[in-house]
Amino acid sequence: MSQSDVRQVDVTLVGGGMSGAVLALSLAALLRSDGSPLEILLLEASVPEQHTHSGFDARAIALSAGTCDALLRRGLWPLFAPHCAPITQIHVSDRGHFGQARLSAAEYGLPALGQVIELASAGKELQRAMAASPNIRVCCPARVSEIVPDEEKVTLTLESGEQIETHLLVAADGGNSFVRQHFKLPVTRHDFEQHAIIATVKTAQDPEGRAFERFTEGGPLALLPMQEGLSSLVWSVGQHEVDELTALDEAAFLARLQQAFGWRLGRFERCGVRHVYPLILTACDYPLAQRTVLVGNAAHALHPIAGQGFNLGMRDLDLLTGAVAKALAEGEDIGSFKVLSGYWQQRQRDQEQTVWLTSSLAQLFSNGHDPLVAGRNLALTLMGRFPCLKAPLASRTLGFVADVCGN
Repeated sequence: MSQSDVRQVDVTLVGGGMSGAVLALSLAALLRSDGSPLEILLLEASVPEQHTHSGFDARAIALSAGTCDALLRRGLWPLFAPHCAPITQIHVSDRGHFGQARLSAAEYGLPALGQVIELASAGKELQRAMAASPNIRVCCPARVSEIVPDEEKVTLTLESGEQIETHLLVAADGGNSFVRQHFKLPVTRHDFEQHAIIATVKTAQDPEGRAFERFTEGGPLALLPMQEGLSSLVWSVGQHEVDELTALDEAAFLARLQQAFGWRLGRFERCGVRHVYPLILTACDYPLAQRTVLVGNAAHALHPIAGQGFNLGMRDLDLLTGAVAKALAEGEDIGSFKVLSGYWQQRQRDQEQTVWLTSSLAQLFSNGHDPLVAGRNLALTLMGRFPCLKAPLASRTLGFVADVCGN
């Protein structure tokens, strides 16, 4: 293959999910010192579904206030805002015990603690924005078969035979990242021996901005408020229970959900399609290789108990965008070790602390031993009575207001 047949770009992103798309659009807005934009290529292995996804069955994620601020800073919030439902209050409780705590947006002088958005809606907006961007090209389906880095570039070979040379390679290709495996980057793994049941549910009472985190014997159960009076359910349960729950018809499943959650929103009336995902921690201990950086689930796939998955990832994306912008302004090579190592030095502590906290919480609140139950209930009770003790919970544990409470 001649040099003229090799496509040359500034940044190549492998993976077109939330993290890859948000980063592509963030980087596309940057300019070099001469006013020219970066040329960005996004490679996505899967063809997006062409059919319209029912809004009732769509999965949803919680965006912390810090994430919303970062999206606004990067000019992307207008894509998300029309599809979001605000979280104005969070209620945390332990089923069958006295411990509970509440967080409200008013306590922090915020209009909302966070926002909830359906992934299907976010995906459509992001794809539309990338298609309209003159300096983003999306190749789909496209699979990478070979990666060869050197001091000046990374050369990618696709399964189609096409070759690409890029100054910076970003892996946003999920928990089973091909790029991470190719570079044999060190990974910490832990199987929580739980599965998350995710569905959209309808309750007799409108949640009206209220989110719930309910700790049960089998694992944590979260309800997030959505538009049109719906709620997004994330219920973490063990293998035996997940098999039993997924085999139930809708009425029987709602009865079990009612028993676990209680009556704070009245009767559970409807349930959409139940999606099931295994909960396995995958955290890359050093998410860098030559001219390469991992982001999103490729860098860290977390337990959902703390609502930190995309929120942690967004802090990475925001800071990486800032690092690239600084490099462009100073005439630095955006894929250099100096730029990437500087980024990691700023992100390492937050990533490691968040991974540790979410994993510890998952084990603590899925444990039925009496001393642990008593300890966590005392902690929740004290937080409920003394507002000053809520700050760590608000700023990091639930992941809704990270970055706005002094951390």
